Amino acid sequence: MERKWWHDKICYQIYPKSFCDGNGDGIGDLAGIISKLDYLKDLGVDILWLSPIYPSPFADQGYDISDYQNIDPKFGTLEEMDTLLKEAHAREMYVLMDLVVNHCSDEHQWFQEAIKDPYGKYGKYFYIEKADAEHLPCNWRAYFGGPVWEPLPGHPDLYYLHVFHKKQPDLNWENPELRREIYDMVSWWMKRGLDGFRLDAIINIKKALPFKDYPADRPDGLCSIHNELHEAHGVGDFLGELRDEAFAPYGAFTVGEVFNEKDEELPDFIGENGYFCSMFDFSGTVFGQTQLGWHTFTDITPEDYKDCIFATQKRVSGIGFLSNIIENHDEPRGVSRYLPAEARTPAGKKLLAMTYFLLRGLPWIYQGQELGMENLKLNSIDEVDDISSLDSFKTSIEHGLSEREALDLIEKHGRDNARTPFQWSSAKNAGFTTGTPWLHVNPNYKEINLEAEANDPSSVFNFYKKLTRLRKDPAVKDVFVYGTFTPYLPEEKDLFAYVREYEGKKIYVLANYSSTPRTVKLPEGVTEILLDNLDSAVLENGSVTLQAYQGVVVK
Repeated sequence: MERKWWHDKICYQIYPKSFCDGNGDGIGDLAGIISKLDYLKDLGVDILWLSPIYPSPFADQGYDISDYQNIDPKFGTLEEMDTLLKEAHAREMYVLMDLVVNHCSDEHQWFQEAIKDPYGKYGKYFYIEKADAEHLPCNWRAYFGGPVWEPLPGHPDLYYLHVFHKKQPDLNWENPELRREIYDMVSWWMKRGLDGFRLDAIINIKKALPFKDYPADRPDGLCSIHNELHEAHGVGDFLGELRDEAFAPYGAFTVGEVFNEKDEELPDFIGENGYFCSMFDFSGTVFGQTQLGWHTFTDITPEDYKDCIFATQKRVSGIGFLSNIIENHDEPRGVSRYLPAEARTPAGKKLLAMTYFLLRGLPWIYQGQELGMENLKLNSIDEVDDISSLDSFKTSIEHGLSEREALDLIEKHGRDNARTPFQWSSAKNAGFTTGTPWLHVNPNYKEINLEAEANDPSSVFNFYKKLTRLRKDPAVKDVFVYGTFTPYLPEEKDLFAYVREYEGKKIYVLANYSSTPRTVKLPEGVTEILLDNLDSAVLENGSVTLQAYQGVVVK
């Protein structure tokens, strides 16, 4: 394998609106991010991904972009973006932006021009079809609920396609003129000093054409969008062209948000000349989900999580690098998802961190994860901002759940869980802003905050620092970056254990996801404990005894 500059990097996702407010208006911004670069560098972060900061009406919190070549005033200016790039590079850090090109905003100039002339140049940038409310081109259900078709303003006989929110019209990638616009925009950012992109919802750019109905799966007469994704072939032609035209000339680092890929396609996505440098592993994220609504989801157990990770590590073995996560801006908090309630303690949170952070692939930290931030308790649907949660609430009520039961599902699965402001301190508004936060702060900020954890050697935060330093330690770095992954004692229930091996060096990661102590036998030659979330394990007689929710890394 040819070694790349990004192979040994540690990555961090910033949700700018909730990270740090530099001007006191209640919204996080570029000035706030710049002020925290030293914090991120000290944590051990190399690559930063910023969720969208482009101009937007915020129907979907910035993932509806109205101008791809500017910064929304809520976040700052292009000049401040230039400053962020300069300051990050001075610290040997790299910056990625979100590339959201399956759709744009209905307030983007392209769509406004399409409204004026649906049959002209810009009308061909979108999917616009003759239809009426009774005879839509197809019965696909949008990700946020309702049909994917919406009347084109001013044209009662025309409808446009949106697989997400109705204010997010899908871009027609079949049109080479539209693709050229996107490549030129990407090049503009790369020339400005950007280091790469995270690609949002990128598999959706290829549609199964011509449009057709699939069997309805709910009383609304609509079907899951996943039906057409399964039948849409040829996305690689678009992605290969995007790579060659926009990414490769600049050596861009790219990471794809990819669902529904097939095993045989993995080399095309993340192989030696893949469409992307890396792609996120969502195997644990999608476990237990159905297309029928959150009320039908199955909770994931530690054993389920182990099975997901082991299977994914096996399927990408020898192919390329995954990006490993336990949460992001679209998911609930990882500690609330993957840990039993009794294990949502500092020890349990450190155990989960150790388990995923040392897998083969790039480790990603989502803002606040390094503190062990948790899901949010809700009293009313009026407290919810997330549009997918609002749709879930409606669906749950329609299926006979009480309002309390529907809120419980949002507490468990909703995206607001990860979007509450970063908890910097125990001061007012968790130190996030001197104004009124755009989204309420999690009330547990008095106990879970950086100020308190930075001064506690046994905190979750300081454990993450130990993890980043362990991965970067020259004595073992190549084992974690290039080493093979092999499950260890996979038949032992609630023991999540694996071996990383490179050029004769072996490191064992052993995690006891049980409330009962257990003794784990080790092979001959194990000599040293590199990391222990409880700082109490002892190697004796070729074995180690792990207490409840204890994990160790041994060499």
